[in-house]
Amino acid sequence: MDITVAGLGLAVHERLELHKNRITPLPEKDGGKRISVVTGIHGDELEGQYAAWLLNRRLMEHPEYLHATVDIYPAVNPLGINTIQRSIPLFDVDLNRIFPGENGGPAAEYFANEIINDVKGSDIAVDIHASNIFLREMPQVRISEETADALVPLARLLNVDFVWIYPAATVLQSTFACSMNSIGTRCLVVEMGVGMRLTPAYGEQLTEGILNLMRSEGMWDGKTHCTHMPLISRDEVAFVNAGAAGIFMAQAQHGSPVKKGQLLGIIADPLTGNINERVTAPADGLLFTLREYPVVYPGSLLARIVTGGSRE
Repeated sequence: MDITVAGLGLAVHERLELHKNRITPLPEKDGGKRISVVTGIHGDELEGQYAAWLLNRRLMEHPEYLHATVDIYPAVNPLGINTIQRSIPLFDVDLNRIFPGENGGPAAEYFANEIINDVKGSDIAVDIHASNIFLREMPQVRISEETADALVPLARLLNVDFVWIYPAATVLQSTFACSMNSIGTRCLVVEMGVGMRLTPAYGEQLTEGILNLMRSEGMWDGKTHCTHMPLISRDEVAFVNAGAAGIFMAQAQHGSPVKKGQLLGIIADPLTGNINERVTAPADGLLFTLREYPVVYPGSLLARIVTGGSRE
């Protein structure tokens, strides 16, 4: 069922609307729970669109397995998606920096507040993000230390490769996930793929994970096909930054284990034909982030390697 969550009048008789698709179980199978799947907060992140499409289809194909209400928000920032911009273009604000918003505030904050109020009350929310156009990420869940006890058991079920528990000092209080967790709705942030692109394998992997999570919560009793047990790491991450400008060409495979000193890529100089830098791994670990956009400058992030953790 297509439901309009919020709307704003725009110039020239246009209207900004946020829609969700609500899928409800058969009356005799309703367990009274609700899960919300949110994506498209940033307009240049499209990986969640594919996962939302797959999840919609799976649930509609097998209503007999569903025991909870599922709300799917495929495009929380529709103007950003339409114009290929990360922020809300008319207001030039990052939607994920103004939650929980304000009902009587400026238009963008009103919109953010309506989203929070609509998702509020869900038993679980999953906030799906892609990376930007510069980096490619393995499917991962990012959790702050202060919510780790509540969220790590859920994150293990999402069929991702990696769960990154990061210090509370780095948490932005104005994000959607932080706002939801602060009002008692458990919210998991998924990051995967690259900006402005689709990675079908990642979307399929996450869809199985969402169904697996629903199954564990008594929301779904169909089969799931999970293939990944995530590595759980408490900020044991090494960052690799460029030491020179040029064109970065990766030599290591994204998502693969690497050894200290292994060549990750080169930074080439097209003007002279020289190699300005040979980029090597600073430690053993899993290469979960890799540069996608080739043009780099000194300090540009090239890779991230998780250097420790456990799959238990």
